[in-house]
Amino acid sequence: MASGQQQQQFPPQKQHAQPGKEHEMDPSPQFAKQDYTPSNKLRGKVALVTGGDSGIGRAVCHYFAMEGATVAFTYVKGQEDKDAKDTLEILRKTKTSDAKDSMATAADLGFEENCKRVVDEVVNAYGRIDVLVNNAAEQYEGSIEEIDEQRLERVFRTNIFSYFLVTKHALKHMKEGSSIINTTSVNAYKGNAKLLDYTATKGAIVAFTRGLALQLVEKGIRVNGVAPGPIWTPLIPASFTEDECAEFGLQVPMKRAGQPFEVASCYVFLACNHCSSYISGQVLHPNGELNSSKFPSYTRRHVYAPYAIKHTEELNRMGRQAWPVLRSRRSALRPLIVFIDRE
Repeated sequence: MASGQQQQQFPPQKQHAQPGKEHEMDPSPQFAKQDYTPSNKLRGKVALVTGGDSGIGRAVCHYFAMEGATVAFTYVKGQEDKDAKDTLEILRKTKTSDAKDSMATAADLGFEENCKRVVDEVVNAYGRIDVLVNNAAEQYEGSIEEIDEQRLERVFRTNIFSYFLVTKHALKHMKEGSSIINTTSVNAYKGNAKLLDYTATKGAIVAFTRGLALQLVEKGIRVNGVAPGPIWTPLIPASFTEDECAEFGLQVPMKRAGQPFEVASCYVFLACNHCSSYISGQVLHPNGELNSSKFPSYTRRHVYAPYAIKHTEELNRMGRQAWPVLRSRRSALRPLIVFIDRE
């Protein structure tokens, strides 16, 4: 891959079925970085990655295997058979000597019985689950008028129901020190007019991640998320027009789409207790700088009322077009919460 600031355009292309096929893409997504040096960060761990046959999921499986994990992943039968077979071969060549052979399980994760079956198969093969990556997704363009109940249910079942249901059954086999990582999206933060139902599910995943982190903290299980920006995966030609594919990623400050390997290291970091044992309820943002430049973030500051009143102008200058919201309390000495809108 060229430098982070070099523009890249893709050949016009279109696939007509979700969630897309990696082996039909031109160019193929890059799931590995040649100079990556593994260091057994996940040695002895068992990882389950949903939607692990291609795109970000394949890269995550590959990086986990390089770091010593035993890896299982799910895929969609009939649509992703070849991609799943290719990923299994990649993992066979990648796995470390003390890791067990990888497994691939076909399942429609929008239904609870399938989620339970997948978890049972992984546990029967490996005995437990140490790292769960909820990553399966599908997306479609369209206005709100074009989204019928059937499509809405389909997208929500895949993109958020599966996260709840796989996690529900996996937790029975996860112990203290385990990690759950949910794939959300930059669209959860900035919105996307063309991917309305998909964007809604990704926002739900952020809320799910934060709530679940609070629920599981006393069990010693960490829950975090990754919100990728525009990444070159099979979802792209399966979702967008030929012209949109050709220009995909050029809207971000880095002027290019990201590659799956550029996201996978985030999952390694969050899966590894040595790296992130004090991190839970958080979301990482590998997005080509789209996060800070294209939509506002909110900084919460605690200040005392006398200071806030005296320094209102200073607070207003803290960010371009920033505004403070000062809520009065019974006592002027009680801390107030100031929200600074940074654009």
